Amino acid sequence: MLFTILSIIGVLILTSIIFVNFYPSFGGKVTKEDQKEYAQSKNYNKERFVNEKDVPKNLSFAETLGIMRKFFFTKVTNGSPDKPLKVQKIDSTAIADYNGDTRLIWFGHSAFLLQINGKNILIDPMLSDVPAPHPWLGSGRFSKELPIAIEKISRIDAVLISHDHYDHLDYESIRKLKDKVGHFYVPLGVGVHLKAWDVPNDAITELDWWQEATFSDLKFVCTPAQHFSGRRFNDRQSTLWSSWVIKSMDESIFFSGDSGYSGHFKTIGKKYGPFDFAMMECGQYNESWADIHMFPEETVQAGIDVKAKYIMPIHWGAFKLSLHSWTDPIERVVKKGGTSDIGLVTPKIGEPILLEELSGYNDTWWRN
Repeated sequence: MLFTILSIIGVLILTSIIFVNFYPSFGGKVTKEDQKEYAQSKNYNKERFVNEKDVPKNLSFAETLGIMRKFFFTKVTNGSPDKPLKVQKIDSTAIADYNGDTRLIWFGHSAFLLQINGKNILIDPMLSDVPAPHPWLGSGRFSKELPIAIEKISRIDAVLISHDHYDHLDYESIRKLKDKVGHFYVPLGVGVHLKAWDVPNDAITELDWWQEATFSDLKFVCTPAQHFSGRRFNDRQSTLWSSWVIKSMDESIFFSGDSGYSGHFKTIGKKYGPFDFAMMECGQYNESWADIHMFPEETVQAGIDVKAKYIMPIHWGAFKLSLHSWTDPIERVVKKGGTSDIGLVTPKIGEPILLEELSGYNDTWWRN
């Protein structure tokens, strides 16, 4: 009996090792040569990237197990919608032939299609059903479909990625998109995953915080966030995380990525604000990880800090990745936003958002 138990344990361990090292969704690995390059960044310290504050703390094995137990075994009232969310569909020709004012289309969570100056830009395009290395390892999307299937998007000029977590950087999405994307812009290190998935080196630009890149008549700026990274148990903080500034001659847009609330928002506002529109993280928070995910009230304050005229709460409406109800983020941010002077945008998933008409997107669709 003992031999049988030990054999089963051995097989499980071996299977796990093989899975983590060879299953493609885990992505690439940072090499020693890569680390030598990253060491030139002031955000890199002792073989890992760091935040401006000393967060997140390194959890012990027991603390990690405690959080995992709490996450997987806590019953959350209204944690997911009672039935699949309806999304507003958009036709492929309506995207391919669009040449109007700047607009965005939300896919739920933090994924967007930005159409600006005649260009199609995807932001954190996690367009699969489950934010995990394998579909069996996570819960599914709140909607059965997307506003448009990846296969029907004909051309993407650029993709911006904020960090390498599964709900923002998805293997299946990149695999389906990579041959129709002109260029990828990512924080330092994230390129190792794209290269592992056969994205050409010359189609990838990696940036450190505060570095800028020119893309035709647009400027992309890799700006700070307070978060972390990692796709395996042993590669935590091996790649950088970020927010993004997108500027044209006439418009300024901010994308927060994932972040706890901190002083970097005011710094970004002073350096690159004001912003016409800011997509601000608002969801998947908990007191146990408050330093890496904002609470809704902090989302509003962060929007004020970056000097945004309008903010849109993101990082909600697609997946259950925390212990709050699925509507808690949006209800709390609407309540807090009502006490401030900042404009709040709450479109349906798939509804085109025109920057020229932001005051018209204040539906409470989630209550229905």
